[in-house]
Amino acid sequence: MSVIGELRSQRLRRVGPEIDPLKISIDWTLEDLEKPQVLVEDVWGDALPGSYHLLRLSEMACRGVYASGGKPAKMHVTDMCDGIAQGTEGMGYSLLSRDIICDMVEIHWRAQPLDGMVLLSSCDKSVPAHLMAMARLGDAPAIHVPGGTMMEGPGMFTLERVGTIYSQLKRNEISEDEYLFLQRRACPTVGCCSFMGTANTMQAMSEALGLAMPASASMPAFMNDIRQSAEACGRRIVEMIEEGLTTSKILRRESFENAIMVHAAIGGSTNALLHLPAIAREAGIKIHPGLWNELNRSVPFLLNCRPSGAYPAIFFWYAGGVQGIIREIKGHLHLDAMTVTGKTLGENLKELENANYFDKVRRYLVNYRVDAEDVIASASRPRGEGSIAILKGNLAPSYAMVKYSAVPPEMLRHVGPAVVFESEKEAFDAIVGGKIERGSAIVIRYMGPRGCGMPEMFYPTEALASSPELHSTTALVTDGRFSGASRGPCVGHVSPEAMAGGPIAIVERNDLIEIDIPGRSLDLVGVNGKREDADTMAKVIRERLSKWKKPPEKYRGVLGLYTRLAASAMEGGYIDFGACPVR
Repeated sequence: MSVIGELRSQRLRRVGPEIDPLKISIDWTLEDLEKPQVLVEDVWGDALPGSYHLLRLSEMACRGVYASGGKPAKMHVTDMCDGIAQGTEGMGYSLLSRDIICDMVEIHWRAQPLDGMVLLSSCDKSVPAHLMAMARLGDAPAIHVPGGTMMEGPGMFTLERVGTIYSQLKRNEISEDEYLFLQRRACPTVGCCSFMGTANTMQAMSEALGLAMPASASMPAFMNDIRQSAEACGRRIVEMIEEGLTTSKILRRESFENAIMVHAAIGGSTNALLHLPAIAREAGIKIHPGLWNELNRSVPFLLNCRPSGAYPAIFFWYAGGVQGIIREIKGHLHLDAMTVTGKTLGENLKELENANYFDKVRRYLVNYRVDAEDVIASASRPRGEGSIAILKGNLAPSYAMVKYSAVPPEMLRHVGPAVVFESEKEAFDAIVGGKIERGSAIVIRYMGPRGCGMPEMFYPTEALASSPELHSTTALVTDGRFSGASRGPCVGHVSPEAMAGGPIAIVERNDLIEIDIPGRSLDLVGVNGKREDADTMAKVIRERLSKWKKPPEKYRGVLGLYTRLAASAMEGGYIDFGACPVR
């Protein structure tokens, strides 16, 4: 019996007399029906490496549930792989897939007599989807199991560099043989890709929020440790049911501040700026964009992992992982924040220190002759200050964002003439085709949630970052988003987006765009290459917007639904059913 009273499963059994015979028909015993019942849900599928191994981890979680006297019920909703969909029409479905996975977890929970849940996921949209579901179903005990990280390839080659070598191949800078050798060995094992992209970032956010077990994020997916961790989570969820420890007792504003500070320290993916607000919204908490600026100005940037650093992300876990970051920035964090262990963030850290966890796990780095401090810098000798800036100005009245930890120092301030595109492919072709002049400001618009589902501008950013002539002279501005692998002077999430009639919709070729990252501003400052004063530019923007006409809707089906109902990127890009017109 739970400390909070009758189990939900038993209450629903009394309401629905059909439940027992239906369960008995699938080999549940009468004894099973009396036990705490646990949803074990994963995004297993054999079409992508981040989910291929999750069925095994789910089985281990089920073992843990059984060992603690519970009865597991497995369910699956397969996710998609952004890497596989990259550059295709599939990327338009990526962000909305997050919301649909979350919705399916809700459906499974509401439609079954269950008392707690263990959710297993590894990748870009499935991890935030599961965290959103946990927040939405806040009265349920729940624990997240990160699916871990794959091994690096030869010469420490990792998947995010495929875009770079592809651009180099297009420019005849490397041979096709060298390209194919590296491309085919970039993903040597299961797990999420081994760089600090969105997948590893969101695994880290799960742990920082207190929703995953300590030291579980970014764990090597091919090691026995991760299977033992999944089994431990199965045991722990039954204890959480008995304790009445629900997600609503864990997720507080302080939890999200902790996650943002960990994000600043690791230089995490910019996609977290879509996911954390969406998770917070499900918990009834609003994250103002200004909070990112406030916390990033005070927290040191510590992690030396790709794409902003030198090492594969698997080294992050070897160097201490999220707990190693927490140990370095603990003076900034809310250490009294509750976690799924039933203990606080600070208590978890103390237990690991007492067990000499950091000394033990860092022995793996001896194999590579790498020091832990080379991967996670000391807070007394940081790599920089924070990693994310929120920009505002006449080009982004409702904000935009940039990952300045990946921006060359000479591009922190930039004024350049606009070169405007309305598709990712056109921009990519122009960059690799040598049609972009140094000093330009490339604009790619109608790429936001309501434009086409907000795909990643991965290939244009990689082409820009890998170009010796452009990477430190030329900027990119978009209402779309970026891959977690993206780097360089790239400003995204410009809001309002073009499809919503934001000023980015009326930018014309040779308009001057000013990016001031230290000053946190993004403005249109000139016309036809000539700088104008603020009043003149305000008048130009008003006149152009008065003549702007919204393009016709292009999509049907679920993508059409999303492009009609999506919230602003700076609010999380979630499906806003409140925006559904009354018919």
